Amino acid sequence: MNDQIERDELNAAEAENVAEEEDIKISDATEPSENEEPEIPSELPILPLRGLVVYPQTAIPLTVGQPRSMKLVDDVVGGTRLIGLFTAKNPELETPGPDDIYRVGTLAAIHRLFRAPDGTIRLLVQGLARIEIDEYLAEEPYLRARVHPLAESVEETLEVEALTRNVVDQFTRLADLVPSIPSELISSALNVEDPLQLVYAVATYVRIDLEEGQKLLELDDVEGKLRSLMGILGKELEVLELGRKIQTEAQTEMEKMQREYYLREQLKAIQRELGEGDEQAVEVDEFRKKIAEAGMPEEAEKEALRELDRLSKLPIAAAEYGVIRTYLDWLTDFPWSDRTEDNLNIAHARKVLDEDHYGLKDIKERILEYLAVRKLRAERADERAEDDGHKDYVRRERQGAILCFVGPPGVGKTSLGASIARAMGRKFTRMSLGGVRDEAEIRGFRRTYVGAMPGRIIQTLRRVESINPVIMLDEIDKLGRDFRGDPASALLEVLDPEQNHEFRDHYLDVAVDLSEVLFITTANELEPIPGPLRDRMEIIQLSGYTEQEKVEIARQYLVPRQIRENGLRTGEIELSTDALFTIVRDYTREAGVRTLEREIGRAARKVVTRIAEGIDEHVVIDKAKLRDLLGNPRYGYREEIEERTDRPGVATGLAWTPVGGEVLFVEAARMPGGKGFQYTGQLGEVMQESARTALSYIRSQAQSLGIDSGLFEKNDIHLHVPAGAVPKDGPSAGVTMAVALASLLTARPVRSHVAMTGEITLRGKVLPVGGIKDKVLAAHRLGVDTVIIPKKNENDLEDLPDEVRNDLHFVLAETVDEVLTAALESEPVAAPMS
Repeated sequence: MNDQIERDELNAAEAENVAEEEDIKISDATEPSENEEPEIPSELPILPLRGLVVYPQTAIPLTVGQPRSMKLVDDVVGGTRLIGLFTAKNPELETPGPDDIYRVGTLAAIHRLFRAPDGTIRLLVQGLARIEIDEYLAEEPYLRARVHPLAESVEETLEVEALTRNVVDQFTRLADLVPSIPSELISSALNVEDPLQLVYAVATYVRIDLEEGQKLLELDDVEGKLRSLMGILGKELEVLELGRKIQTEAQTEMEKMQREYYLREQLKAIQRELGEGDEQAVEVDEFRKKIAEAGMPEEAEKEALRELDRLSKLPIAAAEYGVIRTYLDWLTDFPWSDRTEDNLNIAHARKVLDEDHYGLKDIKERILEYLAVRKLRAERADERAEDDGHKDYVRRERQGAILCFVGPPGVGKTSLGASIARAMGRKFTRMSLGGVRDEAEIRGFRRTYVGAMPGRIIQTLRRVESINPVIMLDEIDKLGRDFRGDPASALLEVLDPEQNHEFRDHYLDVAVDLSEVLFITTANELEPIPGPLRDRMEIIQLSGYTEQEKVEIARQYLVPRQIRENGLRTGEIELSTDALFTIVRDYTREAGVRTLEREIGRAARKVVTRIAEGIDEHVVIDKAKLRDLLGNPRYGYREEIEERTDRPGVATGLAWTPVGGEVLFVEAARMPGGKGFQYTGQLGEVMQESARTALSYIRSQAQSLGIDSGLFEKNDIHLHVPAGAVPKDGPSAGVTMAVALASLLTARPVRSHVAMTGEITLRGKVLPVGGIKDKVLAAHRLGVDTVIIPKKNENDLEDLPDEVRNDLHFVLAETVDEVLTAALESEPVAAPMS
């Protein structure tokens, strides 16, 4: 036991009762007269108190346990029974010394004493008056000090009376919130006349911080004590009232839940009496019926029934109830056995595809092949079922197809999907993958997450209500990848015919058969698509359209559509073939037809305005009228090619871009100096190497080309590839760079009607390159008539339309010398440089 005094849990009345009972057994203590005015001695034994302040005019039970404190009590009870009660500054301090005790305390008399069986002494002390320590006289065997009384002023003013009433009112309210306060104390507080006695009585039974309690004791005037006590009571009232409010709200919520539970039980009893099922039972029966009618596979049905069994045992208010209910909704609403019958009429499919799209022969043939295979397999299903000898036990038969349309924008990749679905009689839906970065977008979220839902594949199938739709996965080359996963890797299972018959979404967590779905993906570039994903798809390249094809597309599709969209009648506007050719050549420069449609729409809106104003009733748009409707032509590459190649050092190359083929001018210039060779135009590393290779080859052939070998030491050569703001890379500009350098150094201009592409080696060989079809279409679109390509790209010419092959002359080159012969004029415009 610490050498300090702790406040007993008993209240004053209980302490007196106990003391009176024990007083029969212990006769070594006698009470002084209550009417006797205590005489304060100059020296007093000091009893330190821990966590407690004793006030005058109050009775407090105390417990004494340490030897020095018990020695103090034994010495005092035989004499005056007066002790000094002073509070320790630090309640945790085991042995407080003179410096650890407040200087102001209370003179107290011991009224009751008894010794408990546990060896401690229990006291009931009565506070008599305030005292202050002057000096300590001894520390052993216990503290003794010289003290003097501290007088307290009590003024009978209206302010003191008002403060007294406020304290009584606050204490009464507080007593209602604290059941442990004795009712006798409340009655005495209401009837007390001495405000000082009221302050001390209330402060004894109210929770007060040690420092605030000591401050209250040290105040000299009663008005200050009343104000301080009012602040303490106000703070305690706020805390208790807030606690009461919180408790009441919690109790109300509990009562509400209990009430709802009882009402539900009563409702169930009423429904049983009426022979009706309760709401939960009805819902469970409805789900059971849906599961039976859904046509689920065995695994899915088993999982659905297991979750339904869990649902039937849960209360409706349980959080898990809503999660399971949502899961069962997805399972039962999924089109496990709902499918559309394929229209396998080949003639009908060919007609639909031709109606919706012009050209695109390869794609149309592939779709017709797919339908033909499906048709024969359906017709010969019985024969194949009997032929068990050739059954493949490792690889299951494929039902669907995964096609990937790769080509520049505006050539009809996305709209092809809708045409294919219409030709087959299937439902069609499109899903854009551009910018998708989260794997869960494909495979869904696990049910452990709040708000989890299936991935977009499952959502799409549920939305179209068919297990065999045509799904267009648009912009597959624009898939992202970050810390949330790799969607392209998640698509491997979806787009693999060997795996997608058991696709598992994270949310459903049962096998879903995607083998009947016809997946069609689109991309502008093939390179960004990961190799494993690319390997699972059948790649079909779509190149740009020729001028003739664009005009036909405009005449058959674009012009009628713009007439409808702009509210015109068929006879109110007419575009001539020359006008369409002019729009294609002078107002657009693209592989597809999107800009062409916008320009036709612009012209149509001008006509609409004139008709709305009553100026015209019928407008024929010819080549001459286009300038009034569309303004000045934007492009004039035919003239630009002639202007830029009319002097030595400029060659016309062909390049491939994600939006189709483009013309690339390579310019070379020479000036006196010794800095050597430089190149500009945002060239990539591969293109820079091609430039250095071209220069090295020309230098090695300087003598045969008639170039002075000393020219390279006395001159700087600069190679530039406009436009400078556009990054460029690739090896296919090698022959163009070599021709530009040879033209500059031999002073022989490049023929203006010649364009070229190909990679070169230091030995002068011309190597094959890619994108030949797009490049040749760009050359045809821009009016050149001779195209130089590598000999090994000869087979690529078969992919070109007959119209393009007939209009262009192709030079198949194996060496750079053959390229120079075909590209350069025979005579220089000036003497060769030296």
